[in-house]
Amino acid sequence: MEVLGRVKVINPVQQVSASFKKRELVVTTEEQYPQHILIEFTQDKTDLLNNYNVGEQVKVSINLRGREWVNPQGETKYFNSIQGWRIEKAQAEVPAAAAAPQMPPIPPAAAFEPATNFNEEEHDDLPF
Repeated sequence: MEVLGRVKVINPVQQVSASFKKRELVVTTEEQYPQHILIEFTQDKTDLLNNYNVGEQVKVSINLRGREWVNPQGETKYFNSIQGWRIEKAQAEVPAAAAAPQMPPIPPAAAFEPATNFNEEEHDDLPF
């Protein structure tokens, strides 16, 4: 899965335990109702955020993670997280017309010879 948007926040690395670290990124989507998506990068992936700044357009590859936890009262709770594993600068959107390969110009109709023996009632073997 991917999230496209603009970097809103890049938090510093948090050393959660002696063997676990994480870094949070917030990406704001650019749609009718923008969403602020918190994405966690963990362990060696925290360094991926070093070359990015607030305001940049990015594409983040993510995995959805979920876990179950039973509290001391015996109630089961569920938690979700979004884990980033790749980030890259987003390419500027190119209008479809500009992205299409250039076609050679169509010669004017005068460049074609008119059909001289055209008969609409004559049978042909074309399938359409």
